This record gives sequence, structure tokens and C-alpha cells, in this order.
Amino acid sequence: MRPHGNPQELQKRRFRAISLLKEGYQPVEVAQIVGVDRRSVRRWNAAYKKDGQKGIEANPPSGRPSKLDVRNKKKLEKALFKGAMFAGFNTDLWTCPRVARLIEKLFGVRYHAHHVSKLLHSLGWTPQKPQRIAKERDEKEIRRWIKEEWPRIKKKQRGLKPLLSS
Repeated sequence: MRPHGNPQELQKRRFRAISLLKEGYQPVEVAQIVGVDRRSVRRWNAAYKKDGQKGIEANPPSGRPSKLDVRNKKKLEKALFKGAMFAGFNTDLWTCPRVARLIEKLFGVRYHAHHVSKLLHSLGWTPQKPQRIAKERDEKEIRRWIKEEWPRIKKKQRGLKPLLSS
């Protein structure tokens, strides 16, 4: 599993691990200090011994670059926090197609609705199911029913004998 952090943060961690090894720390100790598995420290050390600093430098991210830069992603997140109704939708529920429309409206960039979920995940957003509560629900009446009616019904059930048929 890929560790969290941008390539520069990960590179900084590898450099720190190598400097700790040079100071005389054991790989197990270095792993605990930098928060990785000991095998990672040994792998980094081997790469450093083989290729020097170049062996543990960050590689550029693979794949197509994001259509939104960091600044625009922050603007998008601010807009998402304001809510879907603020963005002009009739309910406050964010869906991937709605976020795709918002991105196109704000930045003029088209995202496929299926890819929006990856973008939202990279921002730390997770899918949520909305709670469905009836508009007619009366909490006061529910509490009264549980307190008064339910015990009465429950007591009657205990006294009944099951009927057997042959």
C-alpha cells in the first residue's frame, strides 16, 4: 500500500532515515522513529548504497496530471463545505454528477462523474448515505408511545399461551 504524503514528504522521510542510519541507529530503531516498517528502511539503505542520493529521491507522480491544481482543489473544497443548496441545487446532497457540474461551473474543466469520486477521495471526502427521516415523524408522540403503550402491549404478550393445532 502506498504511504500517505506527497512525493516531497516521502523523500524527506527517506533522507531522514538515511541520516539516522549514518548516525549509528539500527534499522529497527530508524523504522520506529520515522514510522515505517524495518524492511522499508533496509530497502532505502540498499538503494542509497547502490545509487547514492539519486536512489532515494522522489519520482514524479505517474499518470496524467490532475486538471485542477492545489489552489483550485482548495476552492472546490470550500464550495463543497457551503453545501449543494448554496451551489444552486434543490437539496443539500452532494452527488458525483453534481460535483462534476460544480467543477465545470467554477473552473471550466470537465470531469466525468465516475472520476469525481477519486478526486473527492484525494481530498479526504468519503461517501455517506443520507439519513432518511419521515417529515411527519413526531418525536414527542414516539417517546409517549414507547413509555405508555409499548409496556402495556408487551405485558399482554407474556400472559398468552401458544395455541397448538393438529
